[in-house]
Amino acid sequence: MTTFDAVDIIRTKRDGGILSSEQIAWTIDAYTRGAIADEQMSALNMAILLRGMNLQEIAQWTAAMIASGERMDFSSLRGPDGKVKATSDKHSTGGVGDKITLPLAPLVAVFGVAVPQLSGRGLGHTGGTLDKLESIPGWQANLDNAQLMRQLSDVGAVICAAGAGLAPADRKLYALRDVTGTVEAIPLIASSIMSKKIAEGTGSLVLDVKVGSGAFMKNEAQARELAQTMVALGKDAGVNTVALLTNMNTPLGLTAGNAIEVEESVEVLAGGGPQDVVELTVRLAEEMLACAGVHDADPAAALRDGRAMDVWKRMIAAQGGDPDAALPVARESDTVYAPADGVLVQLDALAVGVAAWRLGAGRARKEDAVQAGAGVRMHAKPGAYVRAGEPLMTLLTDTPDRFDRAREALADAVVIAPEGSRPDARLILDRIS
Repeated sequence: MTTFDAVDIIRTKRDGGILSSEQIAWTIDAYTRGAIADEQMSALNMAILLRGMNLQEIAQWTAAMIASGERMDFSSLRGPDGKVKATSDKHSTGGVGDKITLPLAPLVAVFGVAVPQLSGRGLGHTGGTLDKLESIPGWQANLDNAQLMRQLSDVGAVICAAGAGLAPADRKLYALRDVTGTVEAIPLIASSIMSKKIAEGTGSLVLDVKVGSGAFMKNEAQARELAQTMVALGKDAGVNTVALLTNMNTPLGLTAGNAIEVEESVEVLAGGGPQDVVELTVRLAEEMLACAGVHDADPAAALRDGRAMDVWKRMIAAQGGDPDAALPVARESDTVYAPADGVLVQLDALAVGVAAWRLGAGRARKEDAVQAGAGVRMHAKPGAYVRAGEPLMTLLTDTPDRFDRAREALADAVVIAPEGSRPDARLILDRIS
């Protein structure tokens, strides 16, 4: 591999130039090996944030991150009929109350499509799928490749931690972006997500790109650019990829936390649960199945008749969990009441996410512990009529000295308007393919 000068590469991007594929391959390899210092990569990340990258540069950056580690291969997976199993995965860009992966993975597996869902932990106000599942007694996040393949073959779905061998360059780069104010760079977000998903080896991928106050992308134009970039990267790598733009101005469902989101997910798998969680779960299942070549499925029926619940129980048990065990419950609670009569027209997702985080449901640093029972339980969604003094939210934590800071986060979260007002209730804003 040709050797370059890191400062020359920084200057090129700082001045709006285009990096060659050789420069990008060398940069990612050298940074992963430690030959490029953190301060140099920080400067390059900032130059990329400010100057951008074209699609060819982003594709090369993504390919270089994939090349930094191993690639998984599911071509040996067979169904009961002996045929190769199709694989499909979903990735959400992160939101508040976003527990969709939990009911979605077993729901898609009902129809014979294998779901290798490699998930992560929460950081800041966005919840992590692994943190939620770890509130189930006995459940284990870490599987080796042999265990993962066996569970995909036997159960059809697995939700687990990504191995350290997948795109190790991204692991190092993400930690640096988090502390240097460069998380929001669309080329770096797109390559971070897609390097791991392409290395994971799934045959098809559905992206849930969140838009709004509780999302990383605050406006639709940003979210659309990110979605289009990721769809192009996926297709270029031979992964059948589509994206949905979905509303994250309001939390998904009626819970934001860990154990309470598992509880709500189980309600959905039992044929109930909040309408928005059911709607998005079914729509994403339809997209995942269509991408995998299954067009005659009825995911809504599989939620109602218990087939998805059966797969959920087998999936949890296969990873050491007890699907019938009682979930942790917070020791302390505090109630937020409606300040006036009227229509609830705003329940701000970011505010609720920050409150849940401050109550102990999330972490400020990757090494922080989370409280399984902490979070926010909501009693009304935008569009509902509320009366002054009625409970709007219940705050949950094991450490009651956290309540004041959580209430501060919620100070401007709620807007109540006169009867007849209608909030924007759209959940799915667009589809990008």
